[in-house]
Amino acid sequence: MRIVVSIKQVPETTEVKIDPAKNSVDTEGLTRIINPYDTYALEEAVRIKEASGATVAVISVGPEKVDESLREALAMGADEGFHLSDPAFEGSDPLATAYILARGIEKLGPYDLVICGRQAMDGASGQVGPSLAEELGLPCVTFVRKIEELKEGYIRVQRMTDDGYEVVEGPLPMVITVVKEINEPRLASLKGLMKAKRVTIPVWNASDLGLDPARYGPAGSPTSVARLSPPPPRTGGEMIEGTPEEQVRILVRKLRDAKVL
Repeated sequence: MRIVVSIKQVPETTEVKIDPAKNSVDTEGLTRIINPYDTYALEEAVRIKEASGATVAVISVGPEKVDESLREALAMGADEGFHLSDPAFEGSDPLATAYILARGIEKLGPYDLVICGRQAMDGASGQVGPSLAEELGLPCVTFVRKIEELKEGYIRVQRMTDDGYEVVEGPLPMVITVVKEINEPRLASLKGLMKAKRVTIPVWNASDLGLDPARYGPAGSPTSVARLSPPPPRTGGEMIEGTPEEQVRILVRKLRDAKVL
């Protein structure tokens, strides 16, 4: 069995700076990490590998720095890494990114399962996994919290819902997106990191993948960001005076006036 994990490299920060000239987030000088949600996808793939002898391939779209995250994934237990990189990919929205990933996964050869994190920490759209399934022509189950059974040509999972979970089963190959409740990701070992440094990671550009120029980059993205701005600063709040009973009455009245209650 061969499992493919799609990962994204994201900035390791909660301090967002906006570049008004480019209408984009300024990521200059920021440390980059594997998208936290994707580490759960990677961990689940590695656990399947350890239990069944499957092989795990990681794939990612992005600039040269993505190589660092791919090597970290190898150090965590993945067997292969594949880097899809081309200056023309910059500005691709989730649909265009899914198109690039799909052609990259097809180039890998036969596979049985594709695992993605539920969403990226930066964009948080949650669209790449389902869009990737559509591009590959595969069934998709989102918000997977547990894989109950996995065997040749078949998978049964628990899909998290607002009030519990539902059990979904279906044929392989399939795309699933996982939530953090599925496992606890391991850390890369020093030995694994040293070994990963020696691995050759193929880098494929648009020509290597045979991509249609009309389907990636800004030209191939049906969505675009019209404007970016930082959130407004928080106000100081309002202090309510009086006895505890008076404070409760005043607070309830204010909440009702604001139509919160």
